Amino acid sequence: MIDNLLPFIVTGLSTGSVFAIAAMGLVLTYKTSGVFNFGHGALAAAGAYVTWDLWVQRGWPWPLALLTAVAAVGIVGGFVLERVAVGLADKPAALRVVATVGVLLAVQAALTIHYGSASIPMDYFLPSETVEVGSVNIRYEQMIVFVVALGCAVGLALFFRRTRLGVSMQGVVDDPALLGLQAVSPIRVRRSAWMIGSCFAAFSGALLAPTLNLDATLLTLLVVQAFGAAAIGRFDSLPLVYAGGLAIGVGQEVTKYVVSKDFLVDNVDPQLLQPLPSNVPFLVLFVVLVVARRSAFPERGAKVVKRERPPRPMPRQVVTGGATAALVLLVLVPALVSGSRMPLYSTGLAYVVLFASLHLLVRTSGQVSLCQMAFAAIGAAASVHAQDAGAPFLLAVLIAGLIALPVGAFISLPAVKLSGVYLAIATFGFGILVERIFFPSDLMFGAQQSQSAPRPGWAEGDTAYYYVVLTVALLAVGSLVLVHRSRLGRLLRALADSPAAVVAHGTRANVLRLFAFCFSAFLAGVSGAVLVPVTGSASGLSFNFGVSLMLLAVLILAGRRPLVAPFVGAAAMIVVPGYVTNAEALEYLPIVFGVSAVLLATGALERGWAAATTTRRMAARPAVGPARARAADLAEAAETPELVGAR
Repeated sequence: MIDNLLPFIVTGLSTGSVFAIAAMGLVLTYKTSGVFNFGHGALAAAGAYVTWDLWVQRGWPWPLALLTAVAAVGIVGGFVLERVAVGLADKPAALRVVATVGVLLAVQAALTIHYGSASIPMDYFLPSETVEVGSVNIRYEQMIVFVVALGCAVGLALFFRRTRLGVSMQGVVDDPALLGLQAVSPIRVRRSAWMIGSCFAAFSGALLAPTLNLDATLLTLLVVQAFGAAAIGRFDSLPLVYAGGLAIGVGQEVTKYVVSKDFLVDNVDPQLLQPLPSNVPFLVLFVVLVVARRSAFPERGAKVVKRERPPRPMPRQVVTGGATAALVLLVLVPALVSGSRMPLYSTGLAYVVLFASLHLLVRTSGQVSLCQMAFAAIGAAASVHAQDAGAPFLLAVLIAGLIALPVGAFISLPAVKLSGVYLAIATFGFGILVERIFFPSDLMFGAQQSQSAPRPGWAEGDTAYYYVVLTVALLAVGSLVLVHRSRLGRLLRALADSPAAVVAHGTRANVLRLFAFCFSAFLAGVSGAVLVPVTGSASGLSFNFGVSLMLLAVLILAGRRPLVAPFVGAAAMIVVPGYVTNAEALEYLPIVFGVSAVLLATGALERGWAAATTTRRMAARPAVGPARARAADLAEAAETPELVGAR
């Protein structure tokens, strides 16, 4: 038994060492900036591609290619991310998550555009010969990776304890002003940390690429597996992070051996077991975050958060007139567009429901969810199975929402103890687990990843079904607006601003969180149920976890108004791209969304607009004396809150 396990343990130690390298870089940047980098995996993919480009395409020696790629990605990525982190210093947790998700989307799309979407084989650059140790054949490459990871862990530990820069990194996130009084530049300290962390990411990607080939999405996902190792170390302790990476690597390989030998209970669905080994890191991530004590994961970063200003209320006549005009336009869509476009608009309306579900969580209650597509997929599968069992279409849609609802209640469990970035990480891991383990099972879409999704007999045509989805979308947005304007909505907004104040006024914050997740999951499940009949097929490919990331970025760009944002988000993500016939232009869409999300989350767009508006006003102002000009400037600053700090 032990002899059979030894090869798996050796492989697990090698794989776990790569996870540990990636996780240590991730924790290093989080410790020093308070910003959790969801784009860490994209930097790893960039390091792998640049190494391959320099080594294979340009003929450089592999050591030089590797060092150059790691240094280039580390310096450029670290500099850019440090600037992004500065802009996020006083931002809410949702915007911090959105900014780094935007980095992930932009970098991943840029790699796909430049190198193509096809997987590229990459040879091993480290020695692959084997040496027999006892009864196990170990490759030199595995030993080198293990030793290098151990050296990185020891080196970082000594760096933090023995060097002035390392000691400064441990204090820069808590009080950069105090650090500045010690004649140490906080900017230089943060920038150094981001560059080192980015180098670790690029190095881990280059080590993984020969085993997996070059694939931007796959490499990003595999480095995301390092999140589990970071969770074991509580996103703080580098020695525990290193040990967690090794433990996850070994656990992954041992699980693979156990599953292959059929050591498990007979009544367990084998379709659920086959994907289990590759998803051990995500399972560890989710379990650690759910079962840990509240105090185990304290928030890092600015203690004072600058709240987003609520949108200015619009006159009732404008709201009523605009809503009426929009409703008339939606009703007349079948008469205004060609019949071949109707499925596009039906899909857009289904996404309106999905954006409404996410708006309730992110914009209203301040919670962060990166698993909305998992809720939608559960609703789609439930609706298909309900119709197969004989349920009429409308009842099946209701069942879809009701089945997704307890899943939302389950996800609210980490929200009771976790907040901000940790909740985002937990929902991110849950979404990947659902996609990788449950999508291929008969509980959802089956091994073929596809199920028939018929339309109701009374709405089989594209136009008739469009009106069905329109009715559901209007009901969903209407319910969101009603909640937003009710006392419950005010409590949810208060929860986003100050949970402690909500509790102090006698309201149970956990009940509010539970409601937000349950109602959001219900709407997302309904959206999945009405989405899949548009094409007549329920496929797991339509609910990829990457779409959840895109949803969050687009929602932030769509604004804060509950009546408008779902329609704007669906139009930007579904309808407008549907009219773009140039395939190359569509490839740039994630870059546009990603960069725009970063600029909006960091406040760069708001500052740029305020500066441009002020410049335009000053240029149009008639010439006056210095005293009157100064008085006018002060009056203008009072009308523009963004400029008060600058003056």
